[in-house]
Amino acid sequence: MIKRKRLGQHFLNSQSIAEFIVSSAEISSTGTVLEIGIGEGVLTRLLIPVSQKLICIESDSDLVDEARENFSFADNLELIHGDGFKEKRDFEIFVSNLPYSRSRDAIEWLSEQDFSHGVIMVQKEFFEKLMESEGKERRAVSVIANYCMEINQIKKVGKENFTPPPKVDSVILKIKKIKNLDLQTIQTINKIFSFRRKTVKNILNQFGKNSDDSRRIDDLKGEEIVGLAKQIIQK
Repeated sequence: MIKRKRLGQHFLNSQSIAEFIVSSAEISSTGTVLEIGIGEGVLTRLLIPVSQKLICIESDSDLVDEARENFSFADNLELIHGDGFKEKRDFEIFVSNLPYSRSRDAIEWLSEQDFSHGVIMVQKEFFEKLMESEGKERRAVSVIANYCMEINQIKKVGKENFTPPPKVDSVILKIKKIKNLDLQTIQTINKIFSFRRKTVKNILNQFGKNSDDSRRIDDLKGEEIVGLAKQIIQK
């Protein structure tokens, strides 16, 4: 358990919340469902009977071995040991109780992928940061997420629904994919935020580009920051 806690894993222990997540995913009889972070399989067990094909990726080899034993009956299940946020997969629906330590990685990775919609669970504090659309509290991941996805909170989840219990509450989010960003643009947006105290003119000068724009990052809309990133990488 020490290893798993270090990875940011707090296992969902509520059957009713697991059922709510799977029901909210609106899984049709066709298409592929992707789950990253199997944990103890509380979502996996519910996803198997409603999915035409289910791909589950888990970085903890012990949990993969347990899942292979527990779900050996499922012909529609593909279990993979690895880092799901470093792989390209074809899927339509994403369902995951995200490891807290990988929430940002997940959002950036999802912003690159072609998919329809999904349901994820994240820390309440992470969600609040994610939804900051302007000002000094806005982060690069907020710009990336809100440019690429429509995100709605659909349920609050108390810390007592996890083992071991985390220090904060969580929220379940419904996400709908709107558009994609490539990895280079995502990396450039992150880099732009490391210069957030500089003017647009000075930021562009860092990359050999010219501008007379005296605004700072906090003065720009999300779409303008994405445009700035694309301008920087444009040859």
